[in-house]
Amino acid sequence: MIDFPRWKYGLVVLVLLVGILYALPNLYRQQPAVQVSANRGATVDLALKEKVLGILQTKKIEFQDVELNGDRLLVRFANPEVQLLGSDALRTDLGEQYNVALNLASTVPHWLRAIGANAMPLGLDLQGGVHFLMEVDQKDVLEKQEARFVDDIRNALRDKGVRYQSVTRGAQGIVAVLRSEEDRRKAAGEIQRNVPEVTVADGAVSGDNYPLLVKVRPEKVREIAQNTIRQNVGTLRNRINALGVSEPIIQQQGETRIVVELPGVQDTAEAKKVLGATATLEYRAVDQSANPIEAERNGTVPPDSRLYHRRDGSPVVLKKKVIVTGDELVDATAMPDQQSGLPAVSVRLNATGGKKMLDFTTQNVGKPMAVVYIERIPEVKIVDGKELRTAKVKEEVISVANIQGVFGPRFQTTGLDSMKEAADLALFLKAGSLAAPVDIVEERVIGPSLGQDNIQKGIRAVLIGLLSVLFCAAIYYKLFGLVADIALFFNLVLLLAVLSMFQATLTMPGIAGIVLTLGMAIDANVLICERIREELRNGSTPLASIRAGYEKAWATILDANVTHLLAAFGLFSFGSGPIKGFAVTLAIGILTSMFTSVTVTHAITALLHGGRKLKSLSV
Repeated sequence: MIDFPRWKYGLVVLVLLVGILYALPNLYRQQPAVQVSANRGATVDLALKEKVLGILQTKKIEFQDVELNGDRLLVRFANPEVQLLGSDALRTDLGEQYNVALNLASTVPHWLRAIGANAMPLGLDLQGGVHFLMEVDQKDVLEKQEARFVDDIRNALRDKGVRYQSVTRGAQGIVAVLRSEEDRRKAAGEIQRNVPEVTVADGAVSGDNYPLLVKVRPEKVREIAQNTIRQNVGTLRNRINALGVSEPIIQQQGETRIVVELPGVQDTAEAKKVLGATATLEYRAVDQSANPIEAERNGTVPPDSRLYHRRDGSPVVLKKKVIVTGDELVDATAMPDQQSGLPAVSVRLNATGGKKMLDFTTQNVGKPMAVVYIERIPEVKIVDGKELRTAKVKEEVISVANIQGVFGPRFQTTGLDSMKEAADLALFLKAGSLAAPVDIVEERVIGPSLGQDNIQKGIRAVLIGLLSVLFCAAIYYKLFGLVADIALFFNLVLLLAVLSMFQATLTMPGIAGIVLTLGMAIDANVLICERIREELRNGSTPLASIRAGYEKAWATILDANVTHLLAAFGLFSFGSGPIKGFAVTLAIGILTSMFTSVTVTHAITALLHGGRKLKSLSV
């Protein structure tokens, strides 16, 4: 009698059924689709759906389905050629109010998706997508830091009573102009004490002007640059994750560059907008001494102020000095205003921003304050056959209101058109504004056709490897070889199921890991079969040989697989993206093969031979 309790039969059946269920979605291929989402001020609703249907029907473009999915509309097509026609038609007729992007829609049945069974996301080499190499604008980083130091130097000199004529940024850095040699000596000491990140040198005296040349220390510049690129990497990752791009690769390359890979994204223009767009808020005081109508007509604006426009086009003059910016924001949530019910964004600032806002509102109760929305959108134009990269900066005043009372780090921003706009603004603010603008210096698009070719080659490699192992095992070990073949097939099913459950991205290195796993998985069955043959040669009965074969082979199987697992963990810890994909597939394959090669084969063997009197074994 072979010892195999009933509860183990139940466990094996349960695991295999769950594996089949969660591996099943990978049989459903993705479908070409066009995704429509709204820009600021527009909405995705039934009216948009009817409009899209009308456009497609008027231009006689065949489609399979149009469905509303939250704040996005998805149009499914039969093939990529019709998909491109539909995309061009919708982009032309819907205009700039909507983003029209190519996409791949899932065809997995709803009942599978309801239990969390989804197909594995495919990597850039299999699904196609876009690759960007982005460079951080280090000049902008230095300018921002120098602007902060200008305020710090002014405050330090003012607090110590040192008289100065001006503290401004120039081509050679920061220039502080003092009234006398004694004032310059005092100012140099105070600047070094209060702003240790800069160096101070005397400039050439001209009349009553005694300048100090202030420059940021080189080590501080390097530190700022590194912090900036790290912040930009985090911001891009948050922004892409919030927008639902699966398994993006975002990593630093060198000192000033960032690599971004977006699998499945086919619309490079939309991808550039997502990556390069910078949305933030600035809170500024209104210059009540200036007449905005006259300022717009004559162009006469006070030197410390600037002319802006509201959404309705009316002018407003605001102070250049910013009270707080989106960089000092901790959290932002879209919600209706409790008093008016209008769309609003609830804002929470950090300690520094909260103190600035508290100080300003304490001194300016009853005076107006404006909220400026700033969006920087990268654009690519073709000039004389060459690609010219520019950025469109959109600045508009979304709200001007009198300060009713003193407040600090928590308050609301109103003046938005809809809750959709409030939600979009909150999303960008929470994801973070980029610490410095980034320019795309290289882009590469991998088309879906190349991805499909890689998929076909990968499937061919898996099938060749699997069939070769199945054939050799069946020929050499006969019935026990067929049992091993069944276990090997379920090993592939369980491996795909686990990868799908964890939504691991499948790449070409991952397929290589699957092929290697299939080859290694048969090793355990080879050990078991050879142990059984050895026991038979030593004179044991067939049933005793089976029992002893599984018991004595287990220690060797465990030792070999633990060694392979350690190698996989080493590859994952120290490898790059493709190597990590290979390591993850290999590690999961080792674990599933230990279950199928030992437990599943033992269960099948027990069913075939248990309760029978055997004279020999087909091994």
